[in-house]
Amino acid sequence: MATQSSKIEWTESTWNPVRGCTRVSEGCRFCYAERIAARFSGKGMAYEGLAKNTKAGPRWTQEVHTVPKLLNEPLKWKKSRRIFVNSMSDLFHEKVELSYIQEVFSVMKKADWHQFQVLTKRAERLLEFNAQLSWSPNIWMGVSVEDKRVIDRIDALRQTDAHIKFLSLEPLLGALPNLELDGIDWVIVGGESGPGAREMEKKWVIDIRDQCAEAKVHFFFKQWGGKRKSKTGRELDGQTYDEMPE
Repeated sequence: MATQSSKIEWTESTWNPVRGCTRVSEGCRFCYAERIAARFSGKGMAYEGLAKNTKAGPRWTQEVHTVPKLLNEPLKWKKSRRIFVNSMSDLFHEKVELSYIQEVFSVMKKADWHQFQVLTKRAERLLEFNAQLSWSPNIWMGVSVEDKRVIDRIDALRQTDAHIKFLSLEPLLGALPNLELDGIDWVIVGGESGPGAREMEKKWVIDIRDQCAEAKVHFFFKQWGGKRKSKTGRELDGQTYDEMPE
């Protein structure tokens, strides 16, 4: 599960040099990574000791492990691809040392034929380390924003030296009017999916789409979500939005 093709609509592969995570905000309540990790947490499995099934559902154990043996995996992939970094964790988690984050950035810089998509909910730590990271043009940096309570993550991202900056508004749990999109290159919107999925209102999506159009920001509509996202699809007013940075 370290490196694999991905069914996530906006990427092509995943690379997980960190395993394990902890909940940090409301968007984490039904985390897909937590569910998957709990399924693969048995003895000898990739997420042993990192997640578990409880009466309340899957839960992280608070343990986070770096996986140095996987650091050089992207260098072995000779064909260019978009790579989601740490789809099963958060590179800027408090338990990941700056020195290890720098190693990950060094690999991404060397593998300049790929585009690396890094996504975090820990925007304050991202900004804290910004000046100590080597930002190459193939590193796309994003923050997750599920509702207005965590809107400050966007300001932190904007202050970084990333060449491509993006927002993942997924799971979108509320309206986000008057987004400040200056300096933002790409916006992904998606509804929550899987057990317990909370509903996303169409008017929220339409408003964000129109804000992106006005600001000339690439807009990508990932999914409506729901318990069975294959049934709800990803068309918005009869159209599929797959815009992304060049």
